[in-house]
Amino acid sequence: MSRRYDPAALVAFATSCAQSAGLPPDRARVIAEILVEGDLMGHDTHGLAQLTPYLESLAAGGMTAEGEPELLSSTPVLESWDGRKLPGPWLTRRAIEKACAFAKTFGLGAISIARSHHIGCLAAYGPPVAERGLMLVLACSDPSTASVAPWGGTQRIITPNPLAAAWPTPEGPVILDVSMSITTNGMTARRRAEGTRFPGQWLLDGQGNPTDDPKAFWADPPGTLLPLGGLEAGHKGFALGLLVEALTSGLAGHGRAAGATGWGASVFVLVLDPAKFGGAERFLAETGWMAQAVRNNPPRPGFDAPRLPGDGAMARRAKALAEGVTLHPSIPPALAKLAERYGVAVP
Repeated sequence: MSRRYDPAALVAFATSCAQSAGLPPDRARVIAEILVEGDLMGHDTHGLAQLTPYLESLAAGGMTAEGEPELLSSTPVLESWDGRKLPGPWLTRRAIEKACAFAKTFGLGAISIARSHHIGCLAAYGPPVAERGLMLVLACSDPSTASVAPWGGTQRIITPNPLAAAWPTPEGPVILDVSMSITTNGMTARRRAEGTRFPGQWLLDGQGNPTDDPKAFWADPPGTLLPLGGLEAGHKGFALGLLVEALTSGLAGHGRAAGATGWGASVFVLVLDPAKFGGAERFLAETGWMAQAVRNNPPRPGFDAPRLPGDGAMARRAKALAEGVTLHPSIPPALAKLAERYGVAVP
């Protein structure tokens, strides 16, 4: 039986490690909360698996511990920031709070962030916004690296470029977090380490041939991740990936054209207040109708019932909060090394 961990103890552990590594208490705490949320929701390549790389980046100077983001431009409903490689979860949560304030006054608020550090699991940011009756759209890319080729091409030019969103219904939030590639860098690295293949041809090798072998990604010439939609409809996924590039690095004004370097992210945050549009009650009537239409839809063979985006993640989260969270087998040994390094007790 898999060991289960108390989520609060994991947050306290990660906070202590991050503080010992040199992060201020508030930033350490936010990083810990967002990473543990990733594990609670089942996105375990972007949960505590990222804690060691984050702290190694901090030690190497790739993450900035202190200071504030630089305000580059502003209007009554938006701001553009230079994140100065400050901790991504702290920057993103702060940007969401600012956008929420704009939205409550004007109906919408947006923040673009250039030169953020990695922001973790995007789905983790959604539930608190939806609980306030607001709608969140969140996207990010990493302009310093690439892993996805254009449709019909063989050389990497963009990253998986996830797009997340959250909005309320009368019965709970809809939460989506979708990468614009069929798999991710983190999952590809994990499968290579495990010696396992993908369940389908989710990559191209360096010559552009479909493969299920994650090792092809690191071959010479290197392979690429197929866009969302795979071999049949990857042109759609790549088009969406370009949209994310425009929303993130494009609007932030700093990305691939500027020669971005170092692990990080360009981030786009948009918050909408339905009350300022057609009205909160009418919004919930529409989202509630759609939620019922999805859940009451007759299931096809092999499925118990259709479900809304986020139903699985929120169910896993509720179970983990009640019974403890199960970590991927690769994570506890990494946490044990951090505990020894920083003199912090393992949860």
